[in-house]
Amino acid sequence: MEINPNSHQPTGSNSPSPTLGNIQRPGEYLRQIRIAQKKELEEIANVLNMPVKTLTALEQDDYKSLPEATFIKGYYRAYAKCLNADASAIIQRFDEIYANDTGLKASHALSNSPIKTMGKLTGSKSVRNRQWLKRIVILAVVLLLAWLAVMAVQNWTSSHKDDADVPKIKNSEVEILPMGNAVATSGDQLVLNFSRPTSVHIVDATGKVLATGRQASTLNLSGESPFQIRLDDATAVALTLNQEQISLSPYTVNGKAEFRLSR
Repeated sequence: MEINPNSHQPTGSNSPSPTLGNIQRPGEYLRQIRIAQKKELEEIANVLNMPVKTLTALEQDDYKSLPEATFIKGYYRAYAKCLNADASAIIQRFDEIYANDTGLKASHALSNSPIKTMGKLTGSKSVRNRQWLKRIVILAVVLLLAWLAVMAVQNWTSSHKDDADVPKIKNSEVEILPMGNAVATSGDQLVLNFSRPTSVHIVDATGKVLATGRQASTLNLSGESPFQIRLDDATAVALTLNQEQISLSPYTVNGKAEFRLSR
């Protein structure tokens, strides 16, 4: 007959109690059932695929020689099922005495176990693919914004290039140079009518600047032909030379006209 030194049962009977006693320990209770069923420890170890050393520690309630409470409960359930015993009562009694034997709570989970819950591997292929896709999208957005910025700067520079070439005058009004009474009525006569404001620059054959700047009202100019004329918006100007209407369409490119005009 096997004798467990941790047993608290009376020694007068070899038959195990059908239920776990009030002071009986879980391992001793299972040991008595096994003996009553005339099963060897090695036989149980083969059925449960569990080391004999572990089963011995369970029957002796030697919790310090076993893994933590979570695993011990699993061992007890498997052992009880093999012997057709009440596993729930065994687990309940184990919870009551485990803290006294080890100083730990039976529900302390896996905090000190070498077995840890594993999360998603950061180096997995799917994660790396998502990271690369995110980087490509960000790079594409940055390149698009850079391209839009460059186009905006180019458009702004193009729209102000011609205005920068024309001398700026106060209040953005056209400047008509005084030529004196003697020549005011002599030479060729230029008349410019405007349907909307635009910049003009007119120089006669002697090199005199007759008008330059932005203008919206009619201009009457006198000077020596040929005239060097530049109009930023030729479609907004109607031009006559010596009372003869001049068509600007042959000189107009992209709305602008720059040409020499003689009688």
